[in-house]
Amino acid sequence: MQTTELETQQLLNSLNTALVMVDSRLTIVYANHAGEALFETGKKQLLGHPLQDFFLPGTIETARLKAAIRKGEDFTENEIKLAFRDNRYVSADLTVTNLHLQDGPRLLFEVKKIDQQKRISRENLQNAQHYAARELVRGLAHEIKNPLGGIRGAAQLLEKELSEEHKEFTQMIIEQSDRLRNLVDRLLGPNSLPRFEWSNVHQALEKVRSLMRVDSENPISIVRDYDPSIPPLMLDPDMIQQAVLNIIRNSVQALLESHTANPQIRIVTRIERQMTIQTKRHALVAKIKIIDNGPGIPPEIKDTLFYPMVTSKQNGSGLGLSISQTLINHHGGKIDVDSYPGHTEFVIYIPIDRKETDDDE
Repeated sequence: MQTTELETQQLLNSLNTALVMVDSRLTIVYANHAGEALFETGKKQLLGHPLQDFFLPGTIETARLKAAIRKGEDFTENEIKLAFRDNRYVSADLTVTNLHLQDGPRLLFEVKKIDQQKRISRENLQNAQHYAARELVRGLAHEIKNPLGGIRGAAQLLEKELSEEHKEFTQMIIEQSDRLRNLVDRLLGPNSLPRFEWSNVHQALEKVRSLMRVDSENPISIVRDYDPSIPPLMLDPDMIQQAVLNIIRNSVQALLESHTANPQIRIVTRIERQMTIQTKRHALVAKIKIIDNGPGIPPEIKDTLFYPMVTSKQNGSGLGLSISQTLINHHGGKIDVDSYPGHTEFVIYIPIDRKETDDDE
């Protein structure tokens, strides 16, 4: 059976491997969907532009590639580090193949991100740890709440028998019981189910940005870089707003406590293609990045960052990130984090589902 050009394009676009082709002048002439995802941009911004324009100086050995075209040589490099101009670093295996087409010689780059498997393994471990931690907290919380209710009730009964001068002690017991109960409720996280609706994710992000801008104690600039092509998503706007707000508040606190010079937080949205989340593959995923230029996350808490009560902040509860992860899990998404001194980047992934129209059968 003969394969049509459309079917060939669909096949190439379904691959996880990034395919990028350049001509003899090292100008990009083709990229599949995984290739667009690698560069985090679309075809219009890729095609017709020199390959080296997208990388930091020294990343692309132009002389070697032109020599490969002249000599018709193929080559493979393993575990290379690709440094992009937007300060992203990607570990990958690279295969470069010479093609002799009617329009002239071409180089085909096959880029397989090796950190993808590491990320999937880390994601599975993180989900398992998060589930185990929440089940442990849930069990402890119920064991604590039951006797707390009894203590509070006994204090209320005792208060009726005491004189006014001694009631302050029972009031102290009641207040501390309520404080502990509130803490336990926060540990358990949101207990309401999401109220899904078709919504523009940027509306929720703008509400968060507005909330942070009116905070007189927050001198930190929040810069937005939105992708307007992201379609409406099936989500709970309040939950998304709360998840992002928790992350941004953490960033603000880290920037203030570290006295970072020229502190800044960036909110970036993009579309990711062909991504696996919780063992399910999605053709399109909305990506929300919250990036700050603070001190970075201490190495000793990186692996347990989303556990309840884990924090490096002064007077921090360590509940914000755990709650954010629970809220995003409700949406079938996930949260990744990458951090080093001067750069901390939280990335929220939310699957993009197809919005059915009235004309659909």
